[in-house]
Amino acid sequence: MRMQARKRIEPVETISTPFPAEALVVVDPPTFRRKLMSWYRGHARELPWRGISDPYKTWVSEVMLQQTRVEAVIAHYHDFLRRFPTIVALALAKEEDVLAAWSGLGYYRRARMLHKAAQFIVAERGGSLPHTAVELRTLPGIGEYTCAAIASIAFGESVAVVDGNVERVLLRLTGRAEQKNAAGRAFVQQQANLLVPRRRMHGGTNAAGDHNQAMMELGATICLPHAPLCLHCPVYSMCSTKGEHATLPRAAQKSRPAAYMLHLRKRGVITEVLLERRADDVSLMAGMYELPPLPQDAVQDREPLLRLRHAITNTNYYVQVFAPRGKKDRALRSAIPAARADLKWIRTSRLGQLALTGLARKILQRLDVMAVEKLQLPQPAEPARSKKTFRAKTKLKTLPL
Repeated sequence: MRMQARKRIEPVETISTPFPAEALVVVDPPTFRRKLMSWYRGHARELPWRGISDPYKTWVSEVMLQQTRVEAVIAHYHDFLRRFPTIVALALAKEEDVLAAWSGLGYYRRARMLHKAAQFIVAERGGSLPHTAVELRTLPGIGEYTCAAIASIAFGESVAVVDGNVERVLLRLTGRAEQKNAAGRAFVQQQANLLVPRRRMHGGTNAAGDHNQAMMELGATICLPHAPLCLHCPVYSMCSTKGEHATLPRAAQKSRPAAYMLHLRKRGVITEVLLERRADDVSLMAGMYELPPLPQDAVQDREPLLRLRHAITNTNYYVQVFAPRGKKDRALRSAIPAARADLKWIRTSRLGQLALTGLARKILQRLDVMAVEKLQLPQPAEPARSKKTFRAKTKLKTLPL
C-alpha cells in the first residue's frame, strides 16, 4: 500500500535556540504531548517510585536508576527506604551501612554522594531538599539529568529531562544522527526544551513531570536501541526516522581474566567466609568487601568451583573461583597479595548487611553461601478482553535473582 506523504506542520511553540529553524523538530508540540500522554496513561509500567509525593523518595529512585536496570533497582529501592526512610536518617547513617544497602547496584560513588548530599542538606538546609534544578545542581553527586528529573517530577518545574532513552527518541523523531559532542548534546536539549509543557503543578496534575516520565518510558519500552517497536509507538506518524537511527560505533569491550578464593570455615554451628576489605583510597569500590583476589600463576592446574562473566563499564571479567583442596592446602591462602590486616572472617549470616562488591555478592549467591534475594518485577499488563478501553493494572510477581 502506498503511503501518503506527511504534511509539514510548523511548530506552534517557539523557543530561542542556536540552531537554524530547519534543524528544529517539525511537529506540533501540543499534538505530540497529547498523543504521548494518552499512551502513557494507558501503558505506563506501575513502578514503586511513581505516583508518590515524597521528594526524598524521588531523589533516591533517580540516583538508583542511573546506569542500572529497572528490575535491579526495585528490590534495592524498598530495602534502602526501609533502612533510611528520611533524609535525616540517611544523613545520620554510617557510610558502610549505606554501601551495604546499595550493594548489588554498582557504581558505588552514587551511594557515597547521596550520603554526603543528605548530610549537607541536614547541616545547611534544615533537612529540606531544594525545589529547583539550579539549586539541586549544587548538591554533591547531582548532575544535569538528576537535578532536572527531581525538579520536574517532585516539584513540577518546567525543565526537560534528557537521559539516553530520551535522547534516542528525539534523534529518531528529528531524523538526526547521533553526535557525541557539545553541539549534539545542545541540539537534543533544545528539542527536549521545546516539547516539555510550560505549566507547573496545578490541580493535582504535574504536566512537566508526567511528560518527562512519559518520554523516558517511551524510550525504555517502545523506542528501543535495536528493533524498536515502531508499530506500537504513539507518535509514529510524527517520526522522521521510523526505525533505527545512525549511531556512532561503540568502543570494543575489553576482556580480562580474574581469579578469587572462596575459603569457608566452621566454628561450631557458625560458618564464616574469608573476605578482603578494599583500601579506602582506591578509585573503585573503596572500603567494600570482596573475595580475596588471586594471582593467575597461583591457580595453574587447579579446577575452579565456578566460572562466570562479570562486566564493569567497558570491561568483561572472566572470573574463576577457587577453594582449598583440603585443610592442609595452604597454597591459595599464601598466594593472596593482601595484607593480613585487610582479611576478615565474616559470618555468612551477616553477609546481607555487609558492603559487598557486586561481584562478591554474585559469587556468594551462585555458590549458595549467601541467600538469594527476591526481586519484585513488574508483570506486563494483560490485554483487554473486551472492546472497552481500560487501563490494566500492573501486578508484581516475586522472582529470584
